[in-house]
Amino acid sequence: MYDLLKGLRVVEGSAFVAAPTCGLYLAQMGAEVIRFDQIGGGPDFRRWPLADNGMSLYWEGLNKAKKSIAIDLARPEGRELAQRLAAAPGDDGGLFVTNFPVDGFLSYERLKALRDDLICVRVMGWADGAQGMDYTINAALGLPDMTGPVGDPRPVNHVLAAWDLLTGAYCAFGLVSALLARMRGGGGREIRCSLSDIGAASMANMGFMAETLFAGHQRPRMGNDVFGAFGRDFTTKDGQKLMLLCITPKQWSKALDVLGIAAEVAAVEAELGVSFAKDEGLRFTHRARLYPLFERAVAAKTAGELTPALDAGGVTWGAYQTLEAALEDRRLYKDNPIFETIRHPSGLDYPAPGAMGTIPQDARQAVAPAPRLGQHTDEVLAEVLGMDGAEIARLHDAGIVAQG
Repeated sequence: MYDLLKGLRVVEGSAFVAAPTCGLYLAQMGAEVIRFDQIGGGPDFRRWPLADNGMSLYWEGLNKAKKSIAIDLARPEGRELAQRLAAAPGDDGGLFVTNFPVDGFLSYERLKALRDDLICVRVMGWADGAQGMDYTINAALGLPDMTGPVGDPRPVNHVLAAWDLLTGAYCAFGLVSALLARMRGGGGREIRCSLSDIGAASMANMGFMAETLFAGHQRPRMGNDVFGAFGRDFTTKDGQKLMLLCITPKQWSKALDVLGIAAEVAAVEAELGVSFAKDEGLRFTHRARLYPLFERAVAAKTAGELTPALDAGGVTWGAYQTLEAALEDRRLYKDNPIFETIRHPSGLDYPAPGAMGTIPQDARQAVAPAPRLGQHTDEVLAEVLGMDGAEIARLHDAGIVAQG
């Protein structure tokens, strides 16, 4: 946690990954993020993975450091409360993050009527309003047909919700950008961020689009080969699988020295009439000739013999390990200062990350857990909407709101 956004109030009406991720990032940089949910929980409140007691580890992971208010969104008075929260007054308010549909009770037009300078960041599936989730957008982009073993005809989905996470990060960036424009007199606006546009643009930015346009077909499957460079998994004498990369000329030459195959590689160069020293594209093009040399050399050494020499030479490598092993890795989890063991709403104590970026000039603050559903209902109604005790009690009696 840091205080860079301290004083800002962001209201979040969301579910699943992208929009909650946006709110999470803003909260971890110090914004007050108030998430409203249906009484009893929205569609992601019991989403897997679950703790043994049935609480969602997923939900409490994506909602750290937020406040929670529970509202009956099926009723007109509950929907009006959500609208009032999104458009509540204050120079540092009027900031709304949602993945509710473009049309409906949380449309930009309805909220703008309550606050003219409102900033709304809206996560969408497809830019035309059609439903879409990370897996369906990923399938449409062709990536599952580029992923997996060579020759396997089945599409291979990866398990990371990459487009959700990228969209959430881009939404946080968009909201802060729009706020800066508002502070300069630019007024409010709605920013629509669709997974489809984030995915299509990212593919274009990385050259996938142009490559396919000019080649006439998308990139084929290559297993674990790194496209356009020399990199792949190799197995050591003691069975350790390593991902070895040689991107720069120095990494290439040092890898050849460490493995003792410089002469053999030189013979291949002479035969082909090429030089691998400075052209990573040539190493990729002729990888079928180079891989056997590397395979034999890596297989002749144990990981304990090989990896210190690779480190000394500045060669990039990484060991394949399970998440269980990663949890004991001091650089990832065990001694990583972004993590802190806290008590979660599930009642479990386990490490949780704060802000993912580190600011050396600022002290990192304690990691804040996710709230209980509706934990801050009364507080939010009183402090944000200015309601007195009698009015809050009436809403409770009528079942419009609930306190967790």
